[in-house]
Amino acid sequence: MGALVTLDLPDDSPILGLPWIITFGPLGDADEWEPVVCGPYERPHALALAEAVVADEQLMAVVEPLLPALSAEEIRSEIAAAQIAAEDEAAQIDAADLYGDFEDTIDEELERAAEQEPSPEPATPPTPAELHDGFVRIAKLLASKGA
Repeated sequence: MGALVTLDLPDDSPILGLPWIITFGPLGDADEWEPVVCGPYERPHALALAEAVVADEQLMAVVEPLLPALSAEEIRSEIAAAQIAAEDEAAQIDAADLYGDFEDTIDEELERAAEQEPSPEPATPPTPAELHDGFVRIAKLLASKGA
């Protein structure tokens, strides 16, 4: 079984309505190949497809929003926000070192996860018709962004 990584968002997050992409890559360092990027999809479709693929494969799937930007300035703004978030996260990690070893915490979490019951069966992937309908909705969303 592989791994699925995505954002944990509140139910009312506006990001949920954006198009989403899936990046498939090797799970470990032993394999080296270029990642495969698929999408855009609606979020539920992206999650279901990613689950279906990693259920039986030693792969990592990263499901993330696609941010349609209309200008270089919008892209610069998103990059600046990501850099600030990374600096904040680094500061939080540094502060956490005051209270214990981060690696020990990760090891404990992995041990707890291994003790839990096996994961339920992956979601049924969407049909080609459902994906097509999603593509139409995404195209309308992207076309309305510039209007």
